[in-house]
Amino acid sequence: MSTPKSIAVAVLNKLGAAVLVVWLTATVVFLALRASGDPLEAILGGPGSQASPEAVAQARADYGLDQPFFMQYLSQLWRVATLQFGDSYARKQPVADLLAANVPPTLVLATLAFVLAWVLALAATLAASTARGRLGRAIRSALTGIETVSSVMPQFFLGAVLILVFASQLQWLPATGGASGGARALILPVITLAVPIAGYLAHVLHGPLTEADTAPFATTARSRGASESRVLLRHTLRHAALPAISLSGWAYGSLLSGAVVVEVLFARQGLGRLLLEATTVRDMPVVIGSITIVALLYVVVLIVTDIVERIVDPRGTARRELASSGSDASTEVVA
Repeated sequence: MSTPKSIAVAVLNKLGAAVLVVWLTATVVFLALRASGDPLEAILGGPGSQASPEAVAQARADYGLDQPFFMQYLSQLWRVATLQFGDSYARKQPVADLLAANVPPTLVLATLAFVLAWVLALAATLAASTARGRLGRAIRSALTGIETVSSVMPQFFLGAVLILVFASQLQWLPATGGASGGARALILPVITLAVPIAGYLAHVLHGPLTEADTAPFATTARSRGASESRVLLRHTLRHAALPAISLSGWAYGSLLSGAVVVEVLFARQGLGRLLLEATTVRDMPVVIGSITIVALLYVVVLIVTDIVERIVDPRGTARRELASSGSDASTEVVA
């Protein structure tokens, strides 16, 4: 039963898993970046820098690189635990300031794409489930084909096509512009991110909805005089949505990772573009800070998804109603 206590236990379990995920992520990134070369090169401007021995020694002391390797690792874990990631090697700015400037645009982009993906998936599922007769079969076949193509379509390809059609040829929407371009500059990036996820969610919704439509509870509801729209919206869609809701955490994480491609393609400011540029120059504090924030965001989304799934799950509702009716019956017997 999805009681507040069970939800709290589930949240605590997710938080425990989050600590493990962040630790593993920070460790892997730290080891990978150190294995790729001396971070001092990134601090001093690359392998071609002509820094004096005094400047090299000062830089090692300033960034703690003169400490033993294990002490550097522990210092990095402490910075991750306290979310104080230090200063960027390349930009010479606090990583916290860079994250504060780049996380909100990515969150807006991913959240809008997530909402649009669900709207498109629900619209396609409802259209396919309500269509009847020969025309209905044709509509379902067409929608199934569209979902298959969209779910496997690479985002860089879809984004390039949208830019070519709507920005270059028709000139309806800007291809770039970032925050200065306003809401119109968000349309093409959001569609680019949303369409593949929408196709996947629609695929996940179709099968369970078909099964729920022929389930005994749907037949019982129809026998009681419920209309098809009531059966769909009140009974079958709730059952069908559960697998898609369970996958929403993965879907949002996929949107965050896809933001790297979309932000570069549409020249938008954001966490993905910041992470890509930092990785190119081995800016370890920015890379670890960015990946840690992404991991924390992913865990938060998983927690929210788990709570929503427990609330929407009709089996939990049925159990609560059964418990409530049992309590009422006991009260009547006692009375």
